[in-house]
Amino acid sequence: MKGVHFQLSIVATLALATFLVSASDPSPLQDFCVAINNTESAVFVNGKFCKDPKLVTANDFFFSGLRIPGNTSNPVGSFVTPANVEQIAGLNTLGISLARIDFAPNGLNPPHTHPRGTEFLIVLEGTLYVGFVTSNGDNNRLFTKVLNKGDVFVFPVGLIHFQLNVGHVNALAVAGLSSQNPGVITIANAVFGSNPPINPDVLAKAFQIDDKEVEYLQKQFWYNNN
Repeated sequence: MKGVHFQLSIVATLALATFLVSASDPSPLQDFCVAINNTESAVFVNGKFCKDPKLVTANDFFFSGLRIPGNTSNPVGSFVTPANVEQIAGLNTLGISLARIDFAPNGLNPPHTHPRGTEFLIVLEGTLYVGFVTSNGDNNRLFTKVLNKGDVFVFPVGLIHFQLNVGHVNALAVAGLSSQNPGVITIANAVFGSNPPINPDVLAKAFQIDDKEVEYLQKQFWYNNN
């Protein structure tokens, strides 16, 4: 009987491992799958249609937008320039993307999450105060660090995080993300700037403030810096 139980344990373990593997994003079965909007004679893979490989060119893997400084003349004083599958069609199925983040002095990349990607940030210029907050089960612990030129920091997938320029000059950072389309949810925008607005009673109770304060916040212009 012990041998049978052991065999069953092995089978159950293999079944669980197989389930976990199948629950992740599928690995590409070809060299690349360049995204295309024209669906004629195309194959749908990972949210995009694939371009005929014979028609693929170097430009499908190229993007020059990260060389251009973002306009930080906005309410939060920062600007994010993404380089994901929407800008680089060749990223489709490859599971990575980039973003350039420009900061004015005291500029903030507001608290936000990436529901589909871990972020790896490197500071190229200036000094940033960065941090993330863990989930409820971990008591919402705050992890923070002051980063200088050349420093790196990792923000785990799905966790709320932020970056603030604490220097007196402009700052610049580049982020790598573990998804071709990591998504972004800016907390303040989503909560107070949703369309249509969330019932003020819900937010008043959640934030322990009165309805008038909620209505005031909902009337503000919630700037989206990316």
